Amino acid sequence: MPALNTYSTRIVSDWVDYNGHLRDAFYLLIFSYATDALMDRLGLDSDNREASGHSLFTLELHLNYLHEVKQGTEVQVRTQIIGHDRKRLHLYHSLHRAGDHQELAGNEQMLLHVDLAGPRSAPFSEPVLQRLQALSDEQADLPRPAYIGRVIGLPAAQ
Repeated sequence: MPALNTYSTRIVSDWVDYNGHLRDAFYLLIFSYATDALMDRLGLDSDNREASGHSLFTLELHLNYLHEVKQGTEVQVRTQIIGHDRKRLHLYHSLHRAGDHQELAGNEQMLLHVDLAGPRSAPFSEPVLQRLQALSDEQADLPRPAYIGRVIGLPAAQ
């Protein structure tokens, strides 16, 4: 199975800057909507959140801008599960022109399953964990994304 198509949209004029390019913040907005769609697929939708009092919180993310995206471009997000345990989910979103392989931006995220009453970390429910494992198994043969585990920093002075 290829990476999961989680979100599609057209880049609208309100999202572009003075250069006609997608603004930095709107890349993250698009990836955030893709995370919401993944949550729905895993059974962590609004009905589940209301019934269980649990949700996902973003602990950390990295965003790589690889190619410019202009107004009017139809884009889609493809999502790959990198790993998970009982409480955390490590994923990677890649942004593409609709139907194209070239990656326009990459977004690595570490998410934590949280009991909102605390808030405090909480294990995934068994049905969610099973869906997460099934998706991980389906994607097991996908190559590791190039922009995973990157660190920001200047090289040491020589």
